[in-house]
Amino acid sequence: MDGLSHIGLPVLGILAVSVVTFYAVSFAEIREKSFKDLYDSENGDGAGFKTSLSSRERRLKREANKKQRPRS
Repeated sequence: MDGLSHIGLPVLGILAVSVVTFYAVSFAEIREKSFKDLYDSENGDGAGFKTSLSSRERRLKREANKKQRPRS
């Protein structure tokens, strides 16, 4: 039993450190990818979304909707 603890404990320690390192690297890569995607969507060729319409765009949209409605 004494020999098993001399070999098993360091092996378990190495396994624990490797698991922690794997998850740390994985999360760092996921975070880097998400920041890159966010940067690309904001600074791309207009691929991002607008948060709200300007008053001119709202007025033009409202007028276009009025023209499309049939008069009854």
